[in-house]
Amino acid sequence: MATRKDIPFPTKDDIVNYVKDNLGKLSKRDIARAFNIRGDQRILFKKLLREMMEDGLLDKGHKGSIHKGGELPPVCVIEVTGIDKMGDLVARPVNWPLKKGDISSPPPITIFAEDKRGNLGIRDQALVRLNLNHDIKERAYVARVIKKLERISSTIMGIFRQEDDNIAHVEPTDKKNRDHYLIAKCDWNGAKDGELVLIDAKSSITAKRHMGPKRAIVKERLGTMNDPKSISLIAIHSHGIMTEFSDQTLIEAEQSIEPVLGNRIDLRHIPLITVDPSDARDHDDAIWAESDPDPKNEGGFHVMVAIADVAHYVMPHSSLEKDAWLRGNSTYFPDRVVPMLPETLSNGLCSLKEGEDRYTLAVHLWFDKKGKKIRHKFVRGLMRSAAGLSYEEFQNAYNGEISEKASPLLDTVINPLYQAYECLKKGRDYREPLDLVMPEWKIELDDEGTVVGIHPRRALEAHKLVEEFMIQANVAAAEELEQKGWPCVYRVHEQPSEEKLNNLREFLASLGYNFAKGMVQRPKLFNNILRKVEDSPHSDVVNIIILRTQSQAVYSTDNMGHFGLSLARYAHFTSPIRRYADLMVHRGLIGALKLGDDGLSKLDREKLKDTAEHISKTERISMIAERESIDRYKAAYMSEHVGDEFTAKIAGVSSAGLFVAFEKSGSDGFIPVSSMSGDYFRHDREQHTLSGEHTGIAYQLGDTVTILLKEANPMTGGLLCQLIDERFSTSSSQKKFKSGKGRHSRPTRKNIGKKKR
Repeated sequence: MATRKDIPFPTKDDIVNYVKDNLGKLSKRDIARAFNIRGDQRILFKKLLREMMEDGLLDKGHKGSIHKGGELPPVCVIEVTGIDKMGDLVARPVNWPLKKGDISSPPPITIFAEDKRGNLGIRDQALVRLNLNHDIKERAYVARVIKKLERISSTIMGIFRQEDDNIAHVEPTDKKNRDHYLIAKCDWNGAKDGELVLIDAKSSITAKRHMGPKRAIVKERLGTMNDPKSISLIAIHSHGIMTEFSDQTLIEAEQSIEPVLGNRIDLRHIPLITVDPSDARDHDDAIWAESDPDPKNEGGFHVMVAIADVAHYVMPHSSLEKDAWLRGNSTYFPDRVVPMLPETLSNGLCSLKEGEDRYTLAVHLWFDKKGKKIRHKFVRGLMRSAAGLSYEEFQNAYNGEISEKASPLLDTVINPLYQAYECLKKGRDYREPLDLVMPEWKIELDDEGTVVGIHPRRALEAHKLVEEFMIQANVAAAEELEQKGWPCVYRVHEQPSEEKLNNLREFLASLGYNFAKGMVQRPKLFNNILRKVEDSPHSDVVNIIILRTQSQAVYSTDNMGHFGLSLARYAHFTSPIRRYADLMVHRGLIGALKLGDDGLSKLDREKLKDTAEHISKTERISMIAERESIDRYKAAYMSEHVGDEFTAKIAGVSSAGLFVAFEKSGSDGFIPVSSMSGDYFRHDREQHTLSGEHTGIAYQLGDTVTILLKEANPMTGGLLCQLIDERFSTSSSQKKFKSGKGRHSRPTRKNIGKKKR
């Protein structure tokens, strides 16, 4: 019998055969032990393995494991890249070796739809176990999820800039990323100067720790920045927002049939109307009201809120549901909507179009004369919208400017709706939700997608009317599910943390306002402060600070109430076309009230907690993407005004400088403290100020300032500004700004006491 000492030094073939015959997690040490590598042989062995990896005979996998070259390891980290026509997820290995000049694709990986572990979405990463897919001839793998990983991606979006025939670099679109990435010509992948591209900075063979620019490889070309539509495209790709539906999803949507009455309740005699923005394409809620004919409820009202019955079309376990779950919600950009459902449904059969029969899940609501809800009833029916009005058209009709469409509805629908709202306002005033006043802005685009104007949105009573009707329907949905003992995806908003309240208390004290300590926190306490500052110079800043004091609203299966709305229980029920949460609430109601066999399934219930966490994340991603896109559109608009002076309010204060909001456009800019020459400025976090150490000049959150727009970058959405303050020397300030040598560090002994006026 041969001993370990008799084992000869292995050849390359020996090592390849050993790795092939021992599938699993093999390390260099495991292979060395197998061939009894000792002493001086270790150096030769390491050199041999390195040569084999360079030749492609071996590859490294997860945590340094070694496997046969050209194959994927049994366990590896993958990134989800899309959905195939069967509704299954497709993925690629994160560490697929990108060798210089090699742009070959890795073998395809499929994660079957039945594998719910991890609840993966596009660009999510997971540790998986791989097996060869023997159902197809090409080399392909099936992955079983071991665990989902935190989203960490080396993919970066930027603008490709060609320097000469052989060298180019990429400027990231993320304004927080100040790196420039060097791209060798063999790694351009066909990219041209000025194009929007996706690059991989991590996979490049030269991406090691070194001085100078980082290296990267172009993965995908996305078009030119000259196209205004690229602005929202940046946000879509940066945040992994899905834009394509699987083939199976589109087929299911196309196969949806027109509504018929069947065994539903016929609601077509009730003149329900939709009230939406003038440019809305989907209409998922309709309203109607009348004075309650019940003599026992004199002065009360009967209200109906009818919602598109999306659950009828998006069935449990369908491809439609899978795509909707992955998205979590629709995402809205100034130039486009990325819908949660295909347009066949979102703008078609699920949209409550004027004069067309539509399936609905509706709720009857009865209120007493004090605006208190006394009962409700959910029904599944067939409706026909009597009219689709814009907010402006609806409001103008009530004010006496009646359009041709609104005229026949004025006495029978519009006036009763406003009368019911006057009643509901009594209940709203009694519970007193948080009443913040924050400006909203509308970006106006031309047919080419270019920004032609930025205007403040008009706050109409019509907006508040529709909002209050929707709130009451949402409350009824949460109450009904709770009463029936069915699980619910609540919309929860916890009260502010004690730390944030203490910071608010200190700030208000600096302005001369008292915010009592130790009292039970209610929105009313914040509203009292807001009323006190309403006509004072501090109004804007106090609204901002109180908003920042609030917690983030999320979805949860645990009811923690909604602090901002001053409600004990609350759920989202009224927008199932654009929110997955509402679809789950609809299914819960259908199941709890036995309104059909398409209610909340067993699988829905099992993963409801995970669903709530998932859609809270997708909502935040969409909010960030929408905000970044709006910033870029504003920067594109403001780029025509570089060099102009503006009035702005300080919207944020940090040690790095001042964040300002332009009063006429709502655009957000930044004034670096390094450009604020004339003094050394100290940051007071609690008071939200930058104060001059020698002059005593202070800039506080909410102050109005005059600024000069120095730079506007549509690619990042950044606006760089210069503070104009007559209290300092203008010429000195400009000189310091241009040289970038403003006094933002502690003054030296040499310049202490030398004030510039």
